[in-house]
Amino acid sequence: MTFSTTRRTLLMGAAATLALPAYIRRVNAQTAIKVAGVHASPVENAWNSRIHAAMQAAAADGLIEYEFSEGVAATDYPRAMREYAEGGAKLVWGESYAVEAEARAVAADYPETAFLMGSSGGPEGDNFGVFGTRNHEAAYLAGMLAGKMSKTGTFGSVGGYPIPEVNLLINAFRMGVKEVNPEAKFLNGFIGAWFDPAKAKEAAVAQIDGGADILFGERIGTADGAAERGAKAIGSLIDYTPRYPGTVFANAIWNYRPTIEAIVADVVAGKPVGRDYTEYSFMKYGGNELIYVAGEVPADAVPAMEEKKAAIAAGTFEVPIDANEPA
Repeated sequence: MTFSTTRRTLLMGAAATLALPAYIRRVNAQTAIKVAGVHASPVENAWNSRIHAAMQAAAADGLIEYEFSEGVAATDYPRAMREYAEGGAKLVWGESYAVEAEARAVAADYPETAFLMGSSGGPEGDNFGVFGTRNHEAAYLAGMLAGKMSKTGTFGSVGGYPIPEVNLLINAFRMGVKEVNPEAKFLNGFIGAWFDPAKAKEAAVAQIDGGADILFGERIGTADGAAERGAKAIGSLIDYTPRYPGTVFANAIWNYRPTIEAIVADVVAGKPVGRDYTEYSFMKYGGNELIYVAGEVPADAVPAMEEKKAAIAAGTFEVPIDANEPA
């Protein structure tokens, strides 16, 4: 392949394969498929890191063979997809937010290859599946905790771009806050980038200066601003508590493994993959979860949150999805 990106391959080693029980080796031999990941951002970016880690784990378990490129510019993106498809990948994973039309055109040219794309649009044909990020249920629960903690009654949030997947996450957080703190006020900022910690920190500091004392960090860098100014923060997608002790008290975690398992099963079974796989990010599939530091959350905030969490898991309460741009 010739495109100028960072490209790496992760395969399950022979020694690791032989260490597995024989019946698992037989299943792996039948079902492991070659998956290529085309990451627009570095795999250290929070969103990409969750997918990348899940792919690595699936490769280690023998479910897939995984190779990837990171930092692929929009101008190179279709070419990278094509070269992976021509290189024998059975499934090409990607993020088509900046290249919707181009990515769909590539998929149409390779009908025997499955494509799974993070997308704001719907699936197309038999081989172009889509998914959206849905850790909004955990964000709602985090908002319920935050609503009981704020001293100023003003809450901030820092996002990348005002696309539906980001908007619904911030709005879910706000809904959770409002459930326990109806008089809450909100500030928000979009930094116009998926990975720019310095800009995210700057936006966070501006909101703290504007009165916010708890911030929802959709983007990496938000907690840096909170830590500098003595505010509290909530992490999104990954667990930020070890990196920001005393600042990040809760995280809306996204787990991508259920999505991988769902589409791999379809590919192995020869089923069309032109469908929306977003549902596998929901809590009932284990696709998202809330983790929090119990000692940093008021005891009286927990029972209502846990009750709502149980209702979400049981399907008796659905966190509303509001994809409108938050003010």
